[in-house]
Amino acid sequence: MKKVSVSFLSSKNEAKDILRINNSSADYIHVDVMDGKFVKKKHKPYKMIYKMNSSITKRLDVHLMEKKPLKHINYFAALNTEYITIHVEIDKVDKYLDLINQYGIKAGIAINPNTDESMLLPYLNKVDLVLIMSVYPGKGGQEFIEETIKKIIRIKKIILKKKKKVLISVDGGVNAEIAKKLDFADIIVSGSYVTSSDNFDDAIETIRHNANINVNKGKEKAKKEKLEELIEEQKD
Repeated sequence: MKKVSVSFLSSKNEAKDILRINNSSADYIHVDVMDGKFVKKKHKPYKMIYKMNSSITKRLDVHLMEKKPLKHINYFAALNTEYITIHVEIDKVDKYLDLINQYGIKAGIAINPNTDESMLLPYLNKVDLVLIMSVYPGKGGQEFIEETIKKIIRIKKIILKKKKKVLISVDGGVNAEIAKKLDFADIIVSGSYVTSSDNFDDAIETIRHNANINVNKGKEKAKKEKLEELIEEQKD
């Protein structure tokens, strides 16, 4: 069963929507942090979340879009955090992943749409999650980049070939129709589609249902077997 992580990046009232996500059927609260350097926009919600911490029961799925994420790794490690994800495009990736792992938190590595997936290879032994950006990071409400579907498959093949237990998360432009295409994603990140809706649970459950259509039909197992066949062919 695929999970849904809801971002409040596009929210007009972040504190209110964090509580709405917390009380919804979402699996995680997706926290976008931006330094104004790795991406142009600044978004630093840590202080707000820290003040609300006693009211938040859902686990946090933290995405650090920062050139130097050390401070926020330390900050979010002290909260109810499931994942801390950094970008493969920054310097000292090994150092930051090691720190996240030392905290006993699941480590993620994010990859931008224009970054080759081979960049992930050195880090697959240190991560629990690959976050595939299906928009260019830095702004909510963008349209899903269709080329991402092929990239997801290529990364899934790499993970299977390396025999790693690494989950795939997809972030950016995901709505009900896009969710149907994300066969090989384990976690679906959605923001404005949910937070702009009148009923968060209805929107979340629509994404969850659509993302799991092929699973329920048994097609995902067949596709996984097909990927494994392709990998075996490459070895020959």
